[in-house]
Amino acid sequence: MLYEFLLPLTRYESGFNIIRYISFRAAGAAMTALLVSFVLGPMLLRVLQRMQVHQVVREGTPDTHAGKGTTPTMGGLIILAAIALATLLWMRFDSRYVWLALLVTLGMGAIGFLDDYLKLRQKRAGQENRGLVERYKLAGQVTIGLTLGLVIWQWPLSQLSGTATTLPFYKYLLVTLPPVTYLAFVTFVMTGTSNAVNLTDGLDGLASGLMAIAMLTMAVFAYVMGRVDASEYLQIFYLRGAGELTVFCAAVFGAAAGFLWYNAHPAQVFMGDTGSLALGGALGAVAILLKSEFLVLIVGGVFVAETVSVIVQRSTFKWRRRRHGLEYAKAHRVFLRAPIHHHFELKGWPETQVAVRFWLLGILCAFLALSTLKIR
Repeated sequence: MLYEFLLPLTRYESGFNIIRYISFRAAGAAMTALLVSFVLGPMLLRVLQRMQVHQVVREGTPDTHAGKGTTPTMGGLIILAAIALATLLWMRFDSRYVWLALLVTLGMGAIGFLDDYLKLRQKRAGQENRGLVERYKLAGQVTIGLTLGLVIWQWPLSQLSGTATTLPFYKYLLVTLPPVTYLAFVTFVMTGTSNAVNLTDGLDGLASGLMAIAMLTMAVFAYVMGRVDASEYLQIFYLRGAGELTVFCAAVFGAAAGFLWYNAHPAQVFMGDTGSLALGGALGAVAILLKSEFLVLIVGGVFVAETVSVIVQRSTFKWRRRRHGLEYAKAHRVFLRAPIHHHFELKGWPETQVAVRFWLLGILCAFLALSTLKIR
């Protein structure tokens, strides 16, 4: 919005030329998202507390989480509002990259909101807190993934093939997939990232802190891939127009960091599926739009570890129950509890210690991802 409003004024005052710089608008988007979080946070908290929109504690979580059932949830609305307002204020309205990323984020957030709303309604009615039926939630995620893949395939955003992807550590290596395979691949990435962040959202500040780190890292990739000189120097593919995603990534970073103000231990509010699915969708969408789907395995290494821990725990439990019986399977779990952050809680780590140490691992993953820009 500001770009379209201020750009014509450059003919009268050269100082307005600063609006052309992506770096300036990205910084503005991050600050705006932070300020929106700070302004909307207290207001939304009062509304959620008045409506008694409390957290539904997941079955199987450690006993130390029992008291969190009185903490407001659906704080992801703060995140969605901050991302949307900051992005719309600082983006170029002709950027298809940003529009797609923003729409995917809002779409995933809508699925999460419906899930949170149904859980709360079922809780008030004294019913089982199932929320949105898993197959319906998955259907929504798959629909968004397929739609994004179809749009990129039919209307490529850059000079590269719409169904292509790249690999970290390789220079100018473009892997072009058959259309059907590409659609399945994009759908898998979208559902995988959104569910991975959702699984990680189990401790105060854990998911929001990791997302801030991941999106700041993706902002760097978007910026260099969108510049001819930087991409040529680093020997990576230039994606015309992709630099605008830096603004979106900065907005998500600001929203996640701003939400952390209220979500840090002891949390005043939880993001719920409204926030976790939206943030996961944002990360997946940016990776797909930048043709860097495999890079997200490095950037989001902690999210991957959380997801793998759940898959390993469930699959081994089912196999051992079938082979040795229920009691044996219960006594021989791989982890004390999954996702893996609960395992370390039960090992005796305080909740804050787990969160901070996982943030440090997230920073390590970010540095490793950034190293792929030079190690090729």
